[in-house]
Amino acid sequence: MLAKPFEKAFDDEDWIFEIKWDGYRAIADLSEKQPLFYSRNGISFVSKFDKIADDLENQKHKMILDGEIVAYDENGKPSFQLLQQIGDNPDLALTYQVFDLLWLNGHSTEELPLIQRKELLKDALVETNLIKYCDHIKETGIDFFEQMKKMELEGMIAKKSDSVYNENSRSSDWLKIKFTNTEEAIICGFTEPRGTREGFGALILGKYIDGKLIYAGHTGTGFNKELINEIHNKLKKIVSKTSPFENVPKTNMPVTWTKPELVCEIKFSEITKDGIFRHPVFVVIREDKNPEDLNQKTKEMKAKTSTKKAETSDKDKEITLNKQKVKLTNQDKIYFPKDGITKGDVIEYYQSVSKYILPHLKNRALSLNRFPNGIEELGFYQKDAGDSVPDWIKTTKVYSESTDKNIDYIYCNDKATLAYLNNLGCIDLNPWNSSLPDLENPDFLVLDLDPSKKNTFDDVIETALQVNEVLKSIKIKGYCKTSGSTGIHIYIPMGGKYDFDQVKDFAHILMKQVNQKLPKLTTLERSLKKRDDKKIYLDYLQNRSGQTLASVYSIRPKEGASVSMPLEWEELKKGLKPTDFNIHNALERVKGKGDLFKPVLGKGIDMMKALELLQDVE
Repeated sequence: MLAKPFEKAFDDEDWIFEIKWDGYRAIADLSEKQPLFYSRNGISFVSKFDKIADDLENQKHKMILDGEIVAYDENGKPSFQLLQQIGDNPDLALTYQVFDLLWLNGHSTEELPLIQRKELLKDALVETNLIKYCDHIKETGIDFFEQMKKMELEGMIAKKSDSVYNENSRSSDWLKIKFTNTEEAIICGFTEPRGTREGFGALILGKYIDGKLIYAGHTGTGFNKELINEIHNKLKKIVSKTSPFENVPKTNMPVTWTKPELVCEIKFSEITKDGIFRHPVFVVIREDKNPEDLNQKTKEMKAKTSTKKAETSDKDKEITLNKQKVKLTNQDKIYFPKDGITKGDVIEYYQSVSKYILPHLKNRALSLNRFPNGIEELGFYQKDAGDSVPDWIKTTKVYSESTDKNIDYIYCNDKATLAYLNNLGCIDLNPWNSSLPDLENPDFLVLDLDPSKKNTFDDVIETALQVNEVLKSIKIKGYCKTSGSTGIHIYIPMGGKYDFDQVKDFAHILMKQVNQKLPKLTTLERSLKKRDDKKIYLDYLQNRSGQTLASVYSIRPKEGASVSMPLEWEELKKGLKPTDFNIHNALERVKGKGDLFKPVLGKGIDMMKALELLQDVE
């Protein structure tokens, strides 16, 4: 949250007043195991201010903090210039002045009044030599401002006591009141030096007016020799052959133009009607600011976009499900770019089908297929729950021979856990075939028909129908569903009566039968290199311990947001497509058909009887 400039100090019983620190604004995210410490532009401060970052690990609560990193000179006064030279002064006196609390122990505090947030912050924060609670005074802003002036500080911040925290908003609920006229400007070039001066003579300044970069004057004062060399080295890396201004200004000395990428802070006496700074004096390079931050038109456009999104979808919200509070973040984040489907849409879908999908997830260890930045960005599988999950999330430890350690799997039995997992970026949910308490004996057998790139979905349908013929010949009822991608999955209830090896071997026998019926269309060859690229792989190995497939009713991370949908055998006809069932129409279909997959969780088949019948068929 940002503050608007204000002309003078005032008294008001509904406002509080804080010191305006001359430092780097910084967010400390202590909500996960590894603390994050970064600027308002998202630049990590962990290595640059490692002492503070290390000290943050001593905090007792999971929190997200807002504050300012401040450096002090030999007289104990805040110095922004020293702060920028931290690399040359590793023993510099620093503090992280914390003035706001955005999140505490699983709950957002942004909608609480400021005065309540500060009360919570004061109780939760562990103060150290480096981390300090930024206190405030109430009502008497004029006296406080005079004290700041005597102390030769930069000014004060006035904040409305009942203000909520609006991210990336420059609100009139927060005001900054300074003693001198200071402003940020963009360096757009430099003039040749005169006399004995080296490097440059003056910096050419620019600023945005109505979204257009205009000349705003030049400054040749406020530098020492060392600073000139430092700035000159930065500018030489961004030299441009052309002026960044549409109307090129006249200068007394030859100019080297630069790309408008560096922001500096200046002091000045006034601004003329045509936007020129009078008597500008260089203060410091603002590495924590981007030129875009100074473009009011760009910021207004971003604000309008944010407002429009907020009207249709809450960015962050907290909901209560099964008596558990679940924080849902970035609800307007796009998960399916070509379809315009957001994270909020995904969460809403899963909540709408929860009574149908949860029985198929209950007490089953889950492999989390996460796409936190949407389906076009990198996704990853996560098995171990880690230390950051809330206490109310249910987990079970399973020994892994491959890693020689226990893996803490999450299992999903309720709507709250479902929402939590979707909020992590789990677009599809991948449960084990077995369930607690008996993870050794699967509840169902899975036949996965996996086509090659040269197979059509009609080929897959033909194969599935042949599987059904084999099953009917031995009086077994199978249940099919689209994978939601390119294949078809066929499930057979086993009732937890057989172990994984027995079920896998039985699946292998069934797939051999199908392969014999369709030798030109199917294969049992698992190796991609050896496999005919025109054949459908009859995958029976999904029946091993720890193997997972996307659950029934899961959205798949594919364009179109297709859903893995149960089918009646009569629906398997040429022309059917996996994308026929998607996030938009799945709920309506399930309401009409009911849970066609419910029998998969019922009484298992008699496998020995089926094998006897299979011998008779042969």
